[in-house]
Amino acid sequence: MPTRSSKVLQSDIKPIAERLGADDRFTGRGVTIAFLDAGFYAHPDLVKPKNRVKVFHDVLSREPMPHKLGDPEVSSWHGMMTAVVACGNGEKSGGRYKGLAHESELVLVKVGSVSRVRHDDLTLGIDWVCQNRAKYGIRVLNISAGGDYEASYLWDSLSRAAEAAVRQGIVVVCAAGNAGNNPLKHAPVPPASAPAVITVGGMDDHHGPSIDKIVPYHSSYGPTLDGLLKPEIIAPAIRVAAPILPGSVTAKQAALIAELVAADDHELTTIIEEHTGVDPELDAAKHLQPYQIRHLIASKRGAQQLVSKHYKEVDGTSFAAPIVSSVVAQMLEARPDLSPQAVKQILVHTAKRMPHVHFERQGWGIVQPKAAVARALEWPVQDPNIPW
Repeated sequence: MPTRSSKVLQSDIKPIAERLGADDRFTGRGVTIAFLDAGFYAHPDLVKPKNRVKVFHDVLSREPMPHKLGDPEVSSWHGMMTAVVACGNGEKSGGRYKGLAHESELVLVKVGSVSRVRHDDLTLGIDWVCQNRAKYGIRVLNISAGGDYEASYLWDSLSRAAEAAVRQGIVVVCAAGNAGNNPLKHAPVPPASAPAVITVGGMDDHHGPSIDKIVPYHSSYGPTLDGLLKPEIIAPAIRVAAPILPGSVTAKQAALIAELVAADDHELTTIIEEHTGVDPELDAAKHLQPYQIRHLIASKRGAQQLVSKHYKEVDGTSFAAPIVSSVVAQMLEARPDLSPQAVKQILVHTAKRMPHVHFERQGWGIVQPKAAVARALEWPVQDPNIPW
């Protein structure tokens, strides 16, 4: 029988670096990544021991609001998770769940609310990033949100804004979307449908087995309205560890479950009574036998996909995209002179195709961080007169 000190809430979720085989010499140092999302929170993985957030801007209010970055609002969870997946240093996991670009700096741009992110507000966000590119040294832009409708990049304002960002030297990385199971409407929407951006689909690697066992995620895929094949590349889009929003109902329940997992049988009822109201199902179960309570705890851990007290499993191309953004930051640390076009070319040339999966669903294949950095180091010197 394990002692209380040896029983902890833990998961077998492997860090992204292990699953993709990253080069740990490069951590995104000296590279700034901008994120567009509905909201953000200053999670410890981003701000401790050093605050790496350069600025937080809300395009809807048009005012910098650094004080609000510390408020765990409901709209903050998605953006917080995407930023931490790419750039978190694992502060709350003892360094285990850190992003590949865990020493990069961040610019966080709020472009929506808990209800939605609008097509035109995404455009405003990209425009703001372009206007402030030089001021904050932005090299990468991660967009884990999509517009409201399919549109041709020839006239759509959101697509044109994304194309303009690439022309200004920003590597734009977009989530493909999660409509791959729809037999009729499965194409990515702007800005992921724009030609110059790097559109990221997903795959399920089952924590990194042999490549013949990897299966595609239900990512959106082309052809687009303009006949473009998207995505260009794929990355893990399921079983990704991401932080739980502090102060949320999920955070309180995760903390309670972690305490119950570590407790001895005779302590279970007392602990539940001390936390009455946190979880109604546990409240109702406090009079059951210990083995029944533990069965419920295990069930709730699975249903809430808890990885630990501070992290949970997430899925979607929203989280595959920041993984690729973090690889881009590693590449730019290794070779700051790379153009967005060179970055994209390297990523697709070093990707690894899944066998027996149609190219429409995976593009050039699975991102290979170590190979991409190695190719970047060998890449011909870029024109020093280019402003990025």
